Amino acid sequence: ALVEESINEALNFRRAMRKVEDEWGEGWWFQVWGPEVLAEEGIGERDAWMLEANAEWHGFGNLAPGFNMLDPIKATVITPGLNVSGKFAETGIPASIVTRYLVEHGVIVEKTGLYSFFIMFTIGITKGRWNTLVSALQQFKDDYDKNQPMWRILPEFCQQFPQYEGIGLKDLSQQIHDTYKANDVARVTTEMYLSAMDPAMKPSDAFAMMAHREIDRVEIDSLEGRATSVLLTPYPPGIPLLIPGERFNKTIVEYLKFARMFNERFPGFDTDIHGLVEETVDGKRRYYVDCVWQKPSNEALTG
Repeated sequence: ALVEESINEALNFRRAMRKVEDEWGEGWWFQVWGPEVLAEEGIGERDAWMLEANAEWHGFGNLAPGFNMLDPIKATVITPGLNVSGKFAETGIPASIVTRYLVEHGVIVEKTGLYSFFIMFTIGITKGRWNTLVSALQQFKDDYDKNQPMWRILPEFCQQFPQYEGIGLKDLSQQIHDTYKANDVARVTTEMYLSAMDPAMKPSDAFAMMAHREIDRVEIDSLEGRATSVLLTPYPPGIPLLIPGERFNKTIVEYLKFARMFNERFPGFDTDIHGLVEETVDGKRRYYVDCVWQKPSNEALTG
């Protein structure tokens, strides 16, 4: 019964979001990723949540029939700016800005992607709680459409990062969106996971070298070809990219260079990468990864 209540609340949230779009979402509104047709009431049928091959809403292509199903209690809210095929729109609202706004308005989000954030309807989530989220999203839309200054809508954030005080919410959203679009970050983040991985040694051997401090702290520009001694996990999507003992390739290094550039340009909206070490050198942030110790080459010894 408790699980059924959670599913029911998740469905009610999805219906409420669609109702807001119909009645109030002029111009744009947030979408909840899921089937196009929802049951009018109750939890509906199990088959409605099966991922059918080549359905446009999920974008996963030719899936095996009856093999994948979306859990209705896991709700991914989509922000404008990027479609399921990875194509950027002219304007957009990166999810990091939305979730930063929600945090300052008392709503904590589970996980944040480029143009999506994730919430889970666990046991105990009631209408009162998810209605707070819907209300906060409505307020965000109103502030965005009016291009309210950041100091007014995110005062605590602007105390920490005063460089944003005079920027409008809509203007800042567009600046980050344009940066994502110019660097085609959706393609890069996909390709780095599809790129060829080159294991230099067993993970246990790499971990043992780290435990014995047989490591080099290597800056991003020098990482290509080096074997990591740590697990490297970018957020989003929160999936390990390299495990200890695997080598950095060009595609992964390019992504890390983008993350470095983005963090320098938009502090407070940093790309979070577990395994990437940040140090401040001469007042400037520099980024490193702990790699397996590499013996100096003969040329280096004789040079």
